Amino acid sequence: MLGVATAGWTYWHLNHNIRSVDIDSALGNDRPVRAMITPSASAPPLPSGSLNILVLGSDSRSGRANQELGGGDSSGARSDTAMVVHIDAGRTRATVVSIPRDTLVTRPSCPLSSGRSTAVAYGAMFNTANELGGPVCAVKTVESITGVRMDHFVEIDFSGFARLVDALGGVTVTTGQDIHDNDSHLDLSAGTHHLDGKQALALARTRHGIGDGSDLGRIGLQQKLVKALLEQMADTSLLTDPAKLYRVADAATASLTTDTGLNSLGALTGLGQSLKGLTADRVTTVMMPVVTAPSDPNRVIAKEPAADELWASLR
Repeated sequence: MLGVATAGWTYWHLNHNIRSVDIDSALGNDRPVRAMITPSASAPPLPSGSLNILVLGSDSRSGRANQELGGGDSSGARSDTAMVVHIDAGRTRATVVSIPRDTLVTRPSCPLSSGRSTAVAYGAMFNTANELGGPVCAVKTVESITGVRMDHFVEIDFSGFARLVDALGGVTVTTGQDIHDNDSHLDLSAGTHHLDGKQALALARTRHGIGDGSDLGRIGLQQKLVKALLEQMADTSLLTDPAKLYRVADAATASLTTDTGLNSLGALTGLGQSLKGLTADRVTTVMMPVVTAPSDPNRVIAKEPAADELWASLR
């Protein structure tokens, strides 16, 4: 009875951690066509069709942990990191496309929870969509500039990312150059390093210590981290260590916001099981092609037709 009660409380606690937003109801049917998802022949049946997931790393300052890690303005959460994760049919290969936060886009009118809507904005920075209209506007903006239907949405904040890395026992990454960034408090020599959660977060956020100090250099480091985390998860014996499994699950869900299609432990577990054949070496990371914006040397715009060709390959 004690074991059953403990398992029940654990399931309830992890489910309770997850926050969700009903993207589908908010946006209605005026969206790109959803890819066909067909069940596989395995038992129990798992989805095997292609899938597009918008993953955002938020600089929210909600909560003390995020404040201590350098979150943004407490009045909003900008998308410090934005990646469209396209999983091929069969769920054994994936393409991760990073969208620079400084990209100038046409931000569409987005519905707000108050019943009102934001105004269309031309030449707006991409990361303002999440700040002004939350996940609904972030998804609508991505769909409007890519023509790709986002099947799911996942957002994790600073403290959640750091806790996840710590729960996994850290992450090993290799940098090709020295990184010294007073803003992110990161000081790494070129080479291989095993980072704790706070250091990994600093690496994901650093930009002034690499390249020309723009967001484009930071994206390369973020993509390295994605692959390193996948490798760390594959090497961690979670199924044979229930205590570590719980710590990882608690960290992964505690600072997570999803769409309503992924807002339960069962749904997340099902997604994870459908991706069991996806390994780090089968994940391709790219950045949306961009060029310097004519109106502002500190901003970029999509490079056409290369950007449209990339998005077309994911539809």
